[in-house]
Amino acid sequence: MSTTTSTTRPDTPAGRTQSFWTLSWLHLKYQFLETVRVPIAVLGNVLFPSLAMVFFVVPQESVAGNPLYATIAIAGLGLFAICSASLFTYGLGVAEDRQLPFYPFLRSLPAGPGPQMVARVLNGGIFSLFGLLPLILIGWLFTAAALTFGQLLAGIGTILAVSVPFVLLGMAIGYKLSAKAALPVVQVILFPLAFAGGLFLPPEAFPAWLDAISKATPTRAGRDLLVQATTGLDAYALALPVLAGWTVLFAVLAILAYRGDEGRRFR
Repeated sequence: MSTTTSTTRPDTPAGRTQSFWTLSWLHLKYQFLETVRVPIAVLGNVLFPSLAMVFFVVPQESVAGNPLYATIAIAGLGLFAICSASLFTYGLGVAEDRQLPFYPFLRSLPAGPGPQMVARVLNGGIFSLFGLLPLILIGWLFTAAALTFGQLLAGIGTILAVSVPFVLLGMAIGYKLSAKAALPVVQVILFPLAFAGGLFLPPEAFPAWLDAISKATPTRAGRDLLVQATTGLDAYALALPVLAGWTVLFAVLAILAYRGDEGRRFR
């Protein structure tokens, strides 16, 4: 009678999966440590939405004292924190990495770009959540905002899903532009999208022409979907199609930028 033992060879699919996630973890650890070594890069994404909350929401009793309005304000600033972290982490971060002498070596490794890209997405998600924590704490301590546990989970899931198009846009900028060009481009894109999307001012205060433009932006679509998840107020009918359309467009731009960068470096 013979017995057989099950072993996993390195060239089997299971072996590749284990190797892929091991490499992804190593890239994630490296990228996380590289980011936190420059504290201002972390504090900028964390502090700005929180300061906006402290100076512009908390002092207004009509907003801070109203559970609905306070929750909507936190949702808008939370989405801004996610957009900011996504665009700066992927846009400026990728552009800076491309200028490092070590980066072409990483791109040429047989593991491929997968582990590095997965690590970058996870790293951006970690710092995005860092930006949400102070907002949630301030809202809990100084406003009447109220969420059920189910609404909190729905809000976190929605905000992570809504971040996808901004992650893709950041990647497109990072792979297309140099670090010097990426920084002003990210700033020029981020703040107009935030204002037009109603992340700082409620869309109800917009004139009709600006409200129409606002509904075509990914920030407004994401903001209304997030408000729907956290408060139950219905988003406008085209919010999901608008967000999906921008996601597809930014995905195409990111793929083209990545392939263009690869063509310039490895022809």
